[in-house]
Amino acid sequence: MIAFHSPCTLQHGQQITNKVEPLLEQCGYQVVTPRDAHLCCGSAGTYSVLQPTLSNQLLDNKLTHLSEQDPDCIATANIGCLMHMQTRATVPVLHWIELVDRALNVEGKE
Repeated sequence: MIAFHSPCTLQHGQQITNKVEPLLEQCGYQVVTPRDAHLCCGSAGTYSVLQPTLSNQLLDNKLTHLSEQDPDCIATANIGCLMHMQTRATVPVLHWIELVDRALNVEGKE
């Protein structure tokens, strides 16, 4: 099971929603959307450096919500979010393209 974090750059900046999740499902993954999925993970560029207390609270909230359904890993579409969440996540945090690559490599070996 994959918990997907849709980053602010997609959701709010580009108004792109629910595009990655179906692609991961087509690759055979079960994808869950966390509670309060629209909220920031606390990375937001230099935000995590300039506002560390608030950034850490947002990170704690996001990881709590992403972990509620006991996923095997967390996927995201933003390298900043990925690196930020990796600092405290208890499961692997991957870019969603890594999961697509894994699925394609498995299919290619059959």
